[in-house]
Amino acid sequence: MNSMFRQFVRIVSVVSLMGLFSVGMALAQDAPGLRIGVRGEITGVSPDALKVHANSGENVVIHLVPDTKVRAVTLANIEDIKPGSYIGSAAVPQEDGTLKALEVHVFPPELAGSGDGHRPFDLVKGSSMTNGSVGDLVVSNGRVLTVNYKGGQQKILVPEDVPIVNLMPGDRSLLKVGVKIVTFVTQSADGTLTAQSISAGKDGVTPPM
Repeated sequence: MNSMFRQFVRIVSVVSLMGLFSVGMALAQDAPGLRIGVRGEITGVSPDALKVHANSGENVVIHLVPDTKVRAVTLANIEDIKPGSYIGSAAVPQEDGTLKALEVHVFPPELAGSGDGHRPFDLVKGSSMTNGSVGDLVVSNGRVLTVNYKGGQQKILVPEDVPIVNLMPGDRSLLKVGVKIVTFVTQSADGTLTAQSISAGKDGVTPPM
């Protein structure tokens, strides 16, 4: 890492993260254990860090560690989802107790079981994330998914304009300048941000999660 990049890391850690992570910390207090999500575009790459222009307008530095998971995000459609498919969906509650999807991502069979469950999520205020196996899929009647996970079940309406993507195993070759990503990070006491996982858009795809 060259000296200019190190200086950028120090400046960002001390100054420009304050606004971004005041929001992230408030979310974490509302839902203990919620990871901090950073969504944006890669503007710089080094062997152990990324510079990212976040959608919030902040420029941040995200550090990489050997166990940082990288996944590729590719376009999909409702026909790719079958009974037994393992999916994740960010969604918001409806008045009848069901959920309305904001996005749906389809896992490959080898990643079935990833993040199983239903929990708060930070895509929009009041949103949740549900990961589980599809039971019923009713495309002819409002595109409704029944998603089963350990200890529960959710019915999720998928509007026609909601993005659907595949979430595939990937590697760091996906992490290039100009690529759109969603990364979930932890923040240390000194302000350093470390990526737990990164979902990187492939072939120009913007991850909707």
